Amino acid sequence: MSAPFSTRTMPSDHADAAKRLRIAMVAPPYFTVPPDGYGGVEAVVADLVDALVDRGHDVTLVGAGRHRTRAQRFLATYDVPPSDRLGEPLPEVAHAARVACLLEGLDVDVVHDHTLAGPLLARGRAVPTVVTVHGPVDGEPGEYYRALGQSVRLVAISDAQRARAPALSWVATVHNGIRVETFPFRAEKERFALFLGRFHPDKAPHLAIDAARAAGLPIVLAGKCVEPLEREYFDLEIRPRLGPDTTMFGVADATAKRDLLARAACLVFPVCWDEPFGLVMIEAMACGTPVVALRRGAVPEVVVDGKTGVVVDHPDRLAAAIRQADQIDPAACRQHVADRFGTKAMAAEYEALYQALPALPE
Repeated sequence: MSAPFSTRTMPSDHADAAKRLRIAMVAPPYFTVPPDGYGGVEAVVADLVDALVDRGHDVTLVGAGRHRTRAQRFLATYDVPPSDRLGEPLPEVAHAARVACLLEGLDVDVVHDHTLAGPLLARGRAVPTVVTVHGPVDGEPGEYYRALGQSVRLVAISDAQRARAPALSWVATVHNGIRVETFPFRAEKERFALFLGRFHPDKAPHLAIDAARAAGLPIVLAGKCVEPLEREYFDLEIRPRLGPDTTMFGVADATAKRDLLARAACLVFPVCWDEPFGLVMIEAMACGTPVVALRRGAVPEVVVDGKTGVVVDHPDRLAAAIRQADQIDPAACRQHVADRFGTKAMAAEYEALYQALPALPE
């Protein structure tokens, strides 16, 4: 196993002396890059591509449909992203096979893959493959990444994620980043709580409704509800809870999402699994909106309890946490994200990682 590579002391400014790298960036196939609405991984990939181009690197983006990035070239595996088939294995596998064919004709220094199936085709590749793991790493996913062995270099998106499978071939932890300047800051908030995410038991919007209601605050619920499990969960847990103090928004596009996040009194993030990151938390804080969350996964790593949000250990404490969120300084939330979760810092960390990668063993 290669020695772990720390990103904690990397510079965030442009590295003029760094070698200009040729990078193949592989996005998942289900949404455009960046996405029009749902698609956290695609949003991160888009911002990373632009920041790496700003740092002087040559980036080829491989994805589906179209793109709105500054990548020097874009190679599409699907004319239209198969968004309606999210969760099915075949589009992901077909995407990986097409990516492998497209990469055969490219002269690059590193392949950076953000998909699940793509790393299967990295073995024997002449250049290193970096894989950012955006999902769970325990159970069967952990067995999968372990089976990849030294054919890829794994990057965690939080220390919490990495700690759940410390024996994997991790080379770095790089937090996701956002372009903070694209999120509107608003100090004066409106009197509603916000849930923004998938309607899924792991995301637990039913707990957000219960907590907001107990705190005496109306709640707006925005997010994706198209997969069978999501629809089943909605009918079982959400529909019976709907009332005059709940507003169903639907899927929020990039503009609507920013508007909701900026106006909300708090974002309620009652996550019920060990989520590796939670991009919506830094998006909310960038808007000056505190996060009320359960202490699971990367939440304590992202939210500073008592300063940029309120983190509790049990759903019964969420209502009190929502009331306590009124005491959080919106400017402190914004500054926290600017200091720790900006796109420039994320790109600098990945750049340093690419530069430090040894060649794969013969």
